[in-house]
Formats: sequence, C-alpha cells, structure tokens
Amino acid sequence: MSLTRKEFLSSLVGVAAGAVGAAVLVACSDSGSSGTDASAAVGNCAANGTATPVIGGNHGHVLVVAKADITAGVAKTYDIKGTATHSHTVTLSAANFTALTSNTVVMTVSSTDGHNHTITVMCA
Repeated sequence: MSLTRKEFLSSLVGVAAGAVGAAVLVACSDSGSSGTDASAAVGNCAANGTATPVIGGNHGHVLVVAKADITAGVAKTYDIKGTATHSHTVTLSAANFTALTSNTVVMTVSSTDGHNHTITVMCA
C-alpha cells in the first residue's frame, strides 16, 4: 500500500492527534505505483541515520534506529518501552531498511497492548 503526498501529510495530522493507522508498512508514493517518492525523502539515512521517529499518541515510548541497522538491512524488532509503564514492539522489515537506505519515509504500527501507536521513521 502506498500513500499520496496529501494522504501522508494528512496521516501526520492523525499521528499528532494520536490516531491509529493501518497495520501495514508503507512507503510514501506520489503516483501510487512505485512505493517511493524522491520528494518525500528527508535527510540521508546512510550518512546520518534516522531522525527521532514520530510516535503517534506517545506517552513515553522511544524508538532508536541505529545507522548500523540501516546498513545491515535485516529485519529487526525493537522494544519501544522508554519511560512508559508498558512495552510495545515495532518491527522494521528488510524492505523498510531498503526504503530508508533510499531516504524514503517508512510508516508502521506498534504491537498492541490495549492500544497501539503509529510510527513514522525518517532520515536525519
């Protein structure tokens, strides 16, 4: 599933309001066909790693995606407990790391523990 630029920007408003997105990993796309959009690229993951991911409805969760994880390009599951009183996990697939290597924004949803969080990962 890919998003138009307008849909992506609208989803960020939902993220800020704590809305829960689809449990599908997506990359931004303007055309809906390629799954990537150079104009949606932010920063340079290979050089700088990721910026602090946006966690919708956040209440203390933290996700850190190391530059080495991007370089490795292998699926990885992160615990995002941070200072929250409960844990969630977030899995980034090999395809997500490929998208990040191409400096494309990646969106996913955390595991559910009574609720879940929309996660947006972008390059620094």
